[in-house]
Amino acid sequence: MTKYVVKRVLLAILTVFIVCGITFFAMNAIPGGPFDGEKAISDEVRRVLEQRFNLDKPVWEQFFLYLNNLLHGDFGVSAKTGREIKTTIFNSFGVSAKLGGMAVLVALISGVVLGSIAALTRNRLPDRLIIFFSTLFTSLPSFVLGTLLLLVFCIRLKWIPVWSSSSQNYVLPVIALAAYPMAYITRLTKTSMLDALGQDYVRTARAKGVAQWKVIFKHTLRNALIPVITYVGPMTASILTGSLVVESIFTIGGLGSKFVECITNRDYPMIMGTTIFLATLMVTMTLITDIVYKLIDPRITLE
Repeated sequence: MTKYVVKRVLLAILTVFIVCGITFFAMNAIPGGPFDGEKAISDEVRRVLEQRFNLDKPVWEQFFLYLNNLLHGDFGVSAKTGREIKTTIFNSFGVSAKLGGMAVLVALISGVVLGSIAALTRNRLPDRLIIFFSTLFTSLPSFVLGTLLLLVFCIRLKWIPVWSSSSQNYVLPVIALAAYPMAYITRLTKTSMLDALGQDYVRTARAKGVAQWKVIFKHTLRNALIPVITYVGPMTASILTGSLVVESIFTIGGLGSKFVECITNRDYPMIMGTTIFLATLMVTMTLITDIVYKLIDPRITLE
């Protein structure tokens, strides 16, 4: 177990390094720069700014200087605002984490419950309705659903204010973010439940007279959750890193909004900082998911 964790941590570090390199060189290959804007600046001011952010040096030298600063925990400062990138990321991520955390809980709980109901009422009306709506939400992108929710509930019905600092401001974004993963978990849970219900150990438990609720929760659902756990880790990272469009639609000032803003402004240090942070989050969640496998099912061996 320890050997496996060490190997995965080293692989995660390598993955983040590769992402860092690809992002850095792809970013510098695009024409333009962070100081190319509508407001013209003098050549002298441009030279000073480029020296400040090492943009006057060759790209390879810039990359190694950035890595050296990164290893010392220095993400640099924004080329547009002059603020510490590390502070900006962690402050903004608090909003995204709150939104994403609620979406993960809604998707996971609703998906498991609906998938279990669909499996236990196979080929009946509840199953058909659940599968219909899960198919609908699977095919509907989050930004399209978010726009529709904003149009219907905020503009047409006026049930929820468009801009609000209260908890109401999180209702529609959570629904928009949770719809697709909830639908996927529903179908995944149903398939796993049906497979588990047909296993010999379930038939044996029923033959011994074990209570129906115990068969479902202790024997069937526990084994059916293994594929769901497989999906939860990447799903969590995907929701936290993929909420940028939804945050922009609902004007929530999270990390996603900052990421879109820094790309638009060609803020190179901010782009690098957010990309590295999100990549680290993704590989960390994947590693945690792999370790949780062992806790859910002791039969799984990690090599």
